This record gives sequence, C-alpha cells and structure tokens, in this order.
Amino acid sequence: MAGVVGVVLAGGEASRLGELTRITNKHLLPVGNIPMIYHPLKRLEEAGIREICLVTGQSHAGDFIDILGDGQVIDREGKKLIDVNLTYKVQKKAGGIADALGLTKHFVGVNKVVVILGDNILGGSIKPYVDAFRRQRSGARLLLKRVDNPTRFGVVEIKKGKIVNIVEKPKKPRSNLIQIGVYMYDNKVLDIVSKLKPSWRGELEITDVNMHYVRNHDIEFDILKYWWIDAGTFESFRKANACIRKFD
Repeated sequence: MAGVVGVVLAGGEASRLGELTRITNKHLLPVGNIPMIYHPLKRLEEAGIREICLVTGQSHAGDFIDILGDGQVIDREGKKLIDVNLTYKVQKKAGGIADALGLTKHFVGVNKVVVILGDNILGGSIKPYVDAFRRQRSGARLLLKRVDNPTRFGVVEIKKGKIVNIVEKPKKPRSNLIQIGVYMYDNKVLDIVSKLKPSWRGELEITDVNMHYVRNHDIEFDILKYWWIDAGTFESFRKANACIRKFD
C-alpha cells in the first residue's frame, strides 16, 4: 500500500558560509546543541514519516553515515534523538534541488513524498500540513511564508485562494509570500523531474517542478504561522542558533 516517505536534501557547496564549510558539510554544523541535519529529520519523524532518504554530495557522504548511521541516533547519555530508517543517495555534482530529488526515484516508488531542504529550521511541527497532504487525492502541496526579503527566494503569487505563479528570485516581487524548502508531491513528481531542462544556471530547478503542478491546477498550500529560517548564510545561521536557544 502506498504511503508517505521523506527526502532530505543535504548537498551543495555552501560557499556562502566561507571557512565554516572548508572541511565539513554545512548541514553538519551545530544549530542549538545538535547538528543542523537533525532538525529536518526530527520534523519528518514527528510527522509520522520514518522511511527517509538523505541525498548529499560525494565529498562528505561518509560523514553523514558516521553520525547518522541507519537513522537510529542515540546520544552519549542513552537518549534516542532520532528513530527513523535512513537510505542514502549521493549527488556526484551540484545539479539543483530537482536533480537531487530525481536520484530518489526508486526509493519513492509508488509513495507520496515530503521533501525538506537540509538547512531549513522550522519553529513548529509540520504534522498538520503532512496530514492534510495525506488526505489530498493528488498533486503537490507547498509550505509558504511571508518574509521581508522575498527577492532571495521563489516568490508565490496567489489569486482567489490558488497559486497562479512562482517566480525564482525576482527583482520586483509581486508579493512577500515565498515557498520555503518544504515540498510535498505525489509520485508523479519523478516523471516531471525526468523531463525538465536545465535553467540558465545549468541546474534543474524545483520552481519548474512546482510550476508544472500550478499549470495543471493540482497544487495546494499552507502559510506558516511560526518562524522559519534557511540557515545558509552567516546571518541566517546565527539567527537559527539564536531561535533554537530561545525556543528549544
């Protein structure tokens, strides 16, 4: 029987974090008192998703295996921190978010999939949104957030309660509503990815995947009420640690 599986994307060069990532992957840097990568894994687990595929680059794949193993993570005091079943895929070169998702085709199979970018730190549970997605008969579901600096992100335009357009990093955004790095798809998504053409950056763009669902009127959304941070810059990395200290 088809269910819902999870994918965490933890590749990329992380050049914006400079010397912090000279010898390690940014997703292994600490956010609060645990590595960054624990946060998206814990959000999936608390949403009832235990079958998870982690996609990372070739340089640090062994580091993830060393720290996460098969997904049963126990701290030095014997407390179980994470209790999932992990599968690993290696993205040999940076090709974009959609390219990394495409590596999970056989893992996803007939299931629905919830995708989280490994540097996304969320201030609350995604379980209500995942439960709504489970009830959804087909298509995609995006988590959105209102922000002060939408030009850094994929900006979402909504009319009459429906997503009508998504523009990646526009100079003149039409709204302050962005897609954050949590994407939910039916299993048609891997066929969509297989037909994508690289963007001007030479990458397969997740916004092109989402626009496919928009054009087919098969996409839903939720707007986050709690805080969210993508910890990919010095400023946002510091902010993520401050928020975790405050709310943990």
